[in-house]
Amino acid sequence: MRKKIIAGNWKMNNSPEDSKNLVRDTMRNISFGKEKNLNVIFCPPFTSLSLVSEIIGHHKENGVFTGGQNCHWEERGAFTGEISASMLKSSGADYVILGHSERRQYFNETDEIISKKIKVALKNHLIPVFCCGEKLLERKDHRHFEIVEKQISLGLFPNFSELPEGIFPVIAYEPVWAIGTGETATPNQAQEMHFFIRSLIAKKFGNGKAASVSILYGGSCNPKNSGELFIQPDIDGGLIGGASLKPEEFIGIINSI
Repeated sequence: MRKKIIAGNWKMNNSPEDSKNLVRDTMRNISFGKEKNLNVIFCPPFTSLSLVSEIIGHHKENGVFTGGQNCHWEERGAFTGEISASMLKSSGADYVILGHSERRQYFNETDEIISKKIKVALKNHLIPVFCCGEKLLERKDHRHFEIVEKQISLGLFPNFSELPEGIFPVIAYEPVWAIGTGETATPNQAQEMHFFIRSLIAKKFGNGKAASVSILYGGSCNPKNSGELFIQPDIDGGLIGGASLKPEEFIGIINSI
């Protein structure tokens, strides 16, 4: 049975003190043990990663983890301002978000760059949360399947032969036109793409691997719409942005799964 996952991407928000309060307020209201198949992931900025990892500590056995928001494709070197995969791992992370639409848009990350980042993440036993998704014009032009297939084929699939034992990437479908806009893909639109993504994996690597991949939805997900999204057969949870900064909303999303 593949994991249900709710991941909170805090983006460039929260001081260490804010992060401590946010994770503690959220953790107080998570009911541990009721859903053994659920992982909750906090992805704070790097300045708060060690602190948040320390706070969640022993809760890993209950499916609570931390993740980084990005990493560099090199292990070390003269890359001022960058964070390596090994730094994330040593700071307590088990996951790392890679290929987020903001990284693609604002930092010109290509599928090839993202593939290199996934490779180094896997080498350091970090589970990539690989993001893919189309822009509004691409959907209007009916190219959304083509765009997502290209992103996955070039960014993710080259690393499938190098997966460490027990580590399997998570995929997050994030329609770019729905991120931070208040717009949300309908449950049918989201399910259609999630099914398409799972079919791509099945076609290349077999039904067994396809059935084991957790595919998350990201894009203005909130407690009001999350239930309808999460009951879809191929939607295994969410990569949550703004709502993850509000404990009541994030808990509502967790409970809805």
